[in-house]
Amino acid sequence: QVQLVESGGGLVQAGGSLRLSCAVSRRIFSRSGMGWFRQPPGKEREFVAAISRSGTVTSYANSAKGRFTISKDNGKNTVGLQMNDLQPEDAAIYYCAARTNAIALSVYAEGQEYDSWGQGTQVTVAS
Repeated sequence: QVQLVESGGGLVQAGGSLRLSCAVSRRIFSRSGMGWFRQPPGKEREFVAAISRSGTVTSYANSAKGRFTISKDNGKNTVGLQMNDLQPEDAAIYYCAARTNAIALSVYAEGQEYDSWGQGTQVTVAS
């Protein structure tokens, strides 16, 4: 089953913005903490941002703090990632992930803590 589907990636100039979206099946969304990860070319996957199942607690990687915002839309069962002031080092495949049966106020920053993943969306930043 396809449970998480990312969209919104593309090409942006340095300093520009993109908004990613992750469509999540209701069954997963209702009981999951959510996260965004990225994998730059030639590098390991890294944590970007997370939001608790409740939607009230968030966590960001230092590289994302102040520029990126994670959000949940309970009506649409989607998780967003607003990315501002994008830089070449932000270029990567961005993945949405779900931690099912999550504690309501917990956020997760390790990839191994998640059990469902999307296929990713490409973000390219031109300088």
